[in-house]
Amino acid sequence: MEHEPLHPPISQKIHWQLDLSFRHSNYTTPLIENIRGNDASSVVKPMPAAFVGAPMESSKASFITKMVLLDAAKAAVAPFERVKLLMQNQNDIIKSGRLPKPYNGIFHCFATTIRHEGIFSLWRGYPVMAIGDVFSKVIRYNIFEYARTREDIRWTSMRVLELNCLALFPTQLLVQPFLYAATRMATDVKITGNSGQRQFNGIIDAYRKTLKSYGIVVLYRSFNITLVELVMLGALSTGLSPWKQYYSYILQNDYLSRVMVEFGFDTCGNMATYSMDTVSRRMMMTWGGVKYKSTLHAIAQIWKTEGVKTFYNGAGAEILSCAAYTGTVMLVIYVADVIRAAMEKGSDDGRSALGFTARWKDPRGK
Repeated sequence: MEHEPLHPPISQKIHWQLDLSFRHSNYTTPLIENIRGNDASSVVKPMPAAFVGAPMESSKASFITKMVLLDAAKAAVAPFERVKLLMQNQNDIIKSGRLPKPYNGIFHCFATTIRHEGIFSLWRGYPVMAIGDVFSKVIRYNIFEYARTREDIRWTSMRVLELNCLALFPTQLLVQPFLYAATRMATDVKITGNSGQRQFNGIIDAYRKTLKSYGIVVLYRSFNITLVELVMLGALSTGLSPWKQYYSYILQNDYLSRVMVEFGFDTCGNMATYSMDTVSRRMMMTWGGVKYKSTLHAIAQIWKTEGVKTFYNGAGAEILSCAAYTGTVMLVIYVADVIRAAMEKGSDDGRSALGFTARWKDPRGK
C-alpha cells in the first residue's frame, strides 16, 4: 500500500470524455459524464473517485488540468473546424458575393484558403470560440459542484438529464454571442481581386457592425434550434454512455482500441445532430445573404433550393476533426501517463533507498 501511486493516471482524470470537435452541442455532454463517472448503472455517483483524485489534489485542479489539455488539443485541430464552417455555409457565402464558386471538397477548401489568406487564417475565429468554450466549461463546473454537494438527491440518469436541460438556457444564453462571432469570423473569406478585403476587421468590428445594423437580437438567431440540438445530444449521450463505458472498461489497457471506441461513439452523436448544426450556422449567415425568417423557414428554404445533401456539407471535415482531435488527446494522455509512471518509479526507488539507509545507520531504531 505504501508504494501505490499517489495520483491516478491522466486518462482516469479526464474519464476519456474527449469532448470531440468544437460544436456547441458538446457543451452538455461532459456534465453527464462527470457526475456519472465510470459507473454503468442507472444510479449516478455524486462524486466519482477518479475525479476526486488523490490527496493533495482538489477537484478544481483536476478540472483545470482537463480544460487545459482539451483546449490545447482543440487549438491543434482548429483548421478542420474552419474548413467545416466554410463548406457548411458556402452557399450563403456565394450568395453574398464573397465566394465565386463552391469548394470541390475538403482538400480543395484547405488549399484555396491557404493560397488566398495564408496558413494562419485557418485559425480565424478560433480565439472567440475558445473564450466561449471556457465560459461554458466554467458554468458546467459550477453546476456540477452544486449537484455533487446535494447528497440528499439520488442522482439517476433521468435527473441528471433534467439538470442539464435546466442548465441549457442560461449557459447557451451566455455562449451564443461567442458562437455567432466565431462563425462569422471563420466564414469571412477574402474577396479575390479586391486587395484581400474582408467584411470584418476583427472580433470587435464584427460585434460593432452587427449591433449597429441589426441589433442584439441577431446574435441570438438560431438559439431555438441550438437548444433542441443540445437536448437531443444530451439524450443520445445518456443512452449511449453505458455502452461506451463498458467498452472503455474492457479495453482499458489498450489505448488505440479505447480511442477508436470514443471516436466511433462521438462521431455517431455528431452526425445524428449535424443537420441541426447546419441550420443553426446558416441562420447566423444573414449579413448580405439570405434572410431566414425562422428556423422552419430556414429548413424549408435550404431543403427546397439546395436539397437534403446540403444539410451535411462539411460533414467529412467534422469527422476528420474528430479523428485528429482524438488522436491528439490520445497522444497527450499516453505521454502524460508514461511521464507520470517514470516519476513514480523514481520516487519509489528514492523512498526505498532512503528507508534502507535509515535502517543501515541505526538498525535498533535509536
